[in-house]
Amino acid sequence: MSYADLNAFIADLERRNELARISDPVDPHLEIAAVADRVSKSPGGGPALLFDSPKGYDVPVAINMFGSLRRTCLALGVEKLDDLATQIEELTSPKMPSGIVDAMKMLPMLGRLKDAAPKTVSDGPCQEVVKPDGTLDELPILTCWPEDGGPYITWPLVFTRDPETGLRNIGTYRMQVYDGRTTGMHWQRHKGGAQHHRVAERLGRRLDVAVAIGPDPVLSYCATAPMPEGLDELMLAGVLGRRRVELVKCRTVNLEVPANSQYVLEGYVEPGERRREGPFGDHTGFYSLADDFPVFHLTCITHRKKPIYHTTVVGIPPMEDYYVGLASERIFLPLIRKTLPEIVDMHFPAAGIFHNIVLISIDKRYPGHARKIMHAVWGLGQLMFSKCVIVVDKDVDVQNEAEVAWIVGTHVDAVRDVEITRGPVDDLDDAALMPAFGGKMGIDATRKWPSEGFTREWPKRLTTTEAAGRKAAEIWGRVGQGWKP
Repeated sequence: MSYADLNAFIADLERRNELARISDPVDPHLEIAAVADRVSKSPGGGPALLFDSPKGYDVPVAINMFGSLRRTCLALGVEKLDDLATQIEELTSPKMPSGIVDAMKMLPMLGRLKDAAPKTVSDGPCQEVVKPDGTLDELPILTCWPEDGGPYITWPLVFTRDPETGLRNIGTYRMQVYDGRTTGMHWQRHKGGAQHHRVAERLGRRLDVAVAIGPDPVLSYCATAPMPEGLDELMLAGVLGRRRVELVKCRTVNLEVPANSQYVLEGYVEPGERRREGPFGDHTGFYSLADDFPVFHLTCITHRKKPIYHTTVVGIPPMEDYYVGLASERIFLPLIRKTLPEIVDMHFPAAGIFHNIVLISIDKRYPGHARKIMHAVWGLGQLMFSKCVIVVDKDVDVQNEAEVAWIVGTHVDAVRDVEITRGPVDDLDDAALMPAFGGKMGIDATRKWPSEGFTREWPKRLTTTEAAGRKAAEIWGRVGQGWKP
């Protein structure tokens, strides 16, 4: 199922008993975030939350919309996240038809690609109200943590174009509110928006920026996805949502934005202008440090007649962003396999904060294969930020973190199997040797071969016989009925 907009998604969550409405006047300053943090750490991620009457505002606040595996699947229109990998694999690795019947079967897939391109329409709900003199004070923007530098817009879809190539970028970059008409623009140096800004500064040009808040859930996800450079997030949204994204032209800047958004903030960033941004309570579970970043200047606010403010809170995992990360894990696995087909599966544990720990299982084919995978991963897009890459054999379930820990504990000799190197790290990694550059560790937890210098006999894994296993299942099926730990 594909949702037309955030409103339709919220209505469906309410029908499915996946949404909790809160009518109390909860304060956007610290209180809403505290509630969301507590709920997100409930078993399974807790329900989505809709604060109907945030203190001091008549605009509802939606948060924790993606905060469970179930809701993330609903948002992306799949029964399970592995279905995303299947879809992407079919689109990126089509088989040659063996006859007319196979060719006919490919037509729907080709149609999906054709119909994925965005289209521009004359108007949309996001421009039902136009306020050239509007201010950010009208929005219930959250201050999430006590030492945050101020209120932050935490789920903005930031639209820019490369001043030279015209290529579009959409990214989710936090925006600290300085006053009613200006915010910080947290463009980390490795991101697409930062590159557009660098080009604009080199040319001495003002860069147009548009910020969409609260479009349909598929597009909200796609803005967070670590897309390879040059690939359009709107195309991904068209593929996943099975319909073309509708865009409208902004009123004061030369950009297009999703017509179904709740809010659009139009404005610009001047070349050379910087202002202190931060601290910010980040997804690492710690405050990221204050630093100087570009400044967004508001020129116009447009919104629906009855908008909903969509936001999120990040902090000590697991939180809502964990489930968003799981979706990216599944979507990009088939793309990574196109370069590294020997990869069987991969997983980003919640405690690893997405890219701090990466677990990879491989079909090991030759000596040193695990080390090849480590270095290849460090060279793939945003996987370059991976601080610790653990490689195991294909019979190890990397989705089972306890099993991986067991294998590391039994298969690894620290002197032989641990590789230390240096390279790019996330700007938010405050433990690094220096900003954006630091140490990395690779762990080869595969079984070692004689050709890798292991001269001893490698031990066999414990397992029972098939007959004994069947007997155990039959007995426990009777004896264990109703058992609760």
